[in-house]
Amino acid sequence: MDYLIEVSETLFRVVIGTLLVALFGIIFGLMYKGVDRKIAAHMQGRIGPPLRQPFRDVRKLFVKENIVPNNAIPWLFNLIPLIGLVATISILMYLPLAGFSPILSYGGDLILILYLLIIPSLAMVLGGFASGSPYATVGAQREMATMIAYEFPLAIIIVSLAWKLTQLGATNVFALSTIIGTPIWNNVTGPLGFIGFGILLLVLILVTPAELSKIPFDSPEAETEIAGGLLVEYSGRNLAMFYLTDGVKTVVMASLVVALFFPYNLSSFLGLETYLGYAVDIIFYLVKVLLVIVFSVTLIRVAIARLKIDQVVYTYWIPLTLMSLVGLILVMWDGWVMNILGLA
Repeated sequence: MDYLIEVSETLFRVVIGTLLVALFGIIFGLMYKGVDRKIAAHMQGRIGPPLRQPFRDVRKLFVKENIVPNNAIPWLFNLIPLIGLVATISILMYLPLAGFSPILSYGGDLILILYLLIIPSLAMVLGGFASGSPYATVGAQREMATMIAYEFPLAIIIVSLAWKLTQLGATNVFALSTIIGTPIWNNVTGPLGFIGFGILLLVLILVTPAELSKIPFDSPEAETEIAGGLLVEYSGRNLAMFYLTDGVKTVVMASLVVALFFPYNLSSFLGLETYLGYAVDIIFYLVKVLLVIVFSVTLIRVAIARLKIDQVVYTYWIPLTLMSLVGLILVMWDGWVMNILGLA
């Protein structure tokens, strides 16, 4: 009987937590999209749309007609947007948000997150092929090439963090809880490690716009070349779900950067407890996420023009992969030097 009660309570917590996380991701994803557009407009000397414009766009799309092309595979064409949104929300369940522990947590959740990040991109690829449009097919091919390019540097970043934790004698090195419990900028890292992790942070910031298909890495959706590419045939509620997926994934990528490199809370530093501490941590988290979005999305897409698909692949395969490998080597050397000096 006690076992059934425990299972029921766990199930209730997961269900309620999932609904709250989904609501959080959607609301703040759209809010950050509005802030991003407003900041980008001011940087270009424009007024820009109001901050609530993304909410208006989604509402408008949900009431519009959902058109399925004649050459499309209807069931797959309509299912893909939902899969992408659900997969993106699922990632949030493994991330610590606003100082709160994740709803789900396992020993290798960082590896799981790495795989889950692929699903929204794969969903867009399948949706492009399922639409039957030649423009969407070209966009899907470009998306696959981009995915192959940026996954390698991202994997090296994860391995570098796990390597450092292994040197420190930690267990479950691919668990986010372990990384959060041992921030890399603390006294566990020497000069070489600081440089190495600084390089890896820069690489992750440059991987983020590709994960989000933002300029200059938005060749799969290039409006001026392939009329919208992957999303050219989508409309109505299907396009709205892709829009929501983009907003939630923006929160996901920014939260991942925060969890890996800046897992700090102000409440413990200021000695705050109870509800005041929670409020301060929530505000601090939202500010960190905003700063990550500004530096990894807004500034880059305003400052750099769209790259061609061969330039995108080259950028991730050569310069950024080499940078991430240099960062990994510096982290490895730092651990050995710290051990030799007896500082680890």
